Amino acid sequence: METIDTSTPDARYGAMRRVTLIGSLVNLVVSTAQIAGGIMAHSQALVADGLHTLSDLASDVVVLLAAKHGSQDADDEHPYGHRRIETLGSVIVGLALMAVATGIAIDAFSHLLQPEHGPGPEPIALAFAALAILAKESLYHYTMHVAKQVKSTLLKANAWHHRSDVLSSLIVFAGIGGTLLGFDHLDAIAAIAVSAMILRIGWQLATSGVRELIDTGLDADEVQAIRGSILALDGVKNLHTLRTRRMGGEALADVHIQVNPRISVSEGHHIGEAVRNHLIEHYEHVSDVTVHVDPEDDEREASCAHLPLRQTLLAALRAQWKDIPAARELENVHLHYLNGRAHLDLFMPLRGPVETAEMARLVAEQLVTASKALPEIGEVKVYFRCERTD
Repeated sequence: METIDTSTPDARYGAMRRVTLIGSLVNLVVSTAQIAGGIMAHSQALVADGLHTLSDLASDVVVLLAAKHGSQDADDEHPYGHRRIETLGSVIVGLALMAVATGIAIDAFSHLLQPEHGPGPEPIALAFAALAILAKESLYHYTMHVAKQVKSTLLKANAWHHRSDVLSSLIVFAGIGGTLLGFDHLDAIAAIAVSAMILRIGWQLATSGVRELIDTGLDADEVQAIRGSILALDGVKNLHTLRTRRMGGEALADVHIQVNPRISVSEGHHIGEAVRNHLIEHYEHVSDVTVHVDPEDDEREASCAHLPLRQTLLAALRAQWKDIPAARELENVHLHYLNGRAHLDLFMPLRGPVETAEMARLVAEQLVTASKALPEIGEVKVYFRCERTD
């Protein structure tokens, strides 16, 4: 089959609209033939199957509306896009199938309980059933092909709707054939079997859509595979809080990764981007990943939420350093918020009041002692940069 353009939301919607319109036309022709043929050939199962096919038209309308709105770009009110509209559409399709199945079953049971029955089906009913099988099987393959191309759970639901029609028509074909061979009531029994099958498929579609709407995660095996691929990446020490959810045939994930706490912000960001790109490239259905970079396992280590931010902390440190003249030469202060404390890396040149290695050691001791007088301060390291004098 041809490759379908899905590069833009309009192209995606166009493909979904085209396959659904074709399915609607085929369903209209087939259902009309089944109902008319069932009446003429006295086949209750064929009429029931025709009504089932006719219900597909209502489902197609739902698919068209959901596809149109679900393919829209993200906006201020829907920053994650509109794909959940498709999910809601698949739930409606599933509920419609369950309603149709219940109606067919009630009608078939009432037929079985009647003491008198009308004439049985005629041989021509087999031809109508065979026509329905061929038409619906073709629709299933065509719709599923497009659904995979555009990554739409809604179209996949509609494709399975067509496949349920195929299975029901096969049962109808067998029921009509059995009745013609002399097995009484097999036509009605076939109708009941069809209803049970349709009910099961409708239940699966509806519950699957509901699970997606309430943010049920991916399967445990798939989550474990994602976890392993993240841990294998360079720079990732550990991870926690890996969460996934589905959205209209795609999957979203967010994860906290643990990196070396002493690396730069830019390196941590680069590792996070590598994780995001890796998952999107290697897991076809994963469309977006939010990566939170942690310097430690914040689920186990003491919280740093109570510690002051940079400017407040530096003001307190300068008050501690006021009697250390060399502190005025500090070039930079790196803060590391780890395990409930603020750890310091102090950088200064080896010049001015600091002229020898011995004096550098003395200044470092003074800075460390003064800094640790604050209860918020943990480890303190002092780094000197030598300047050439020639």
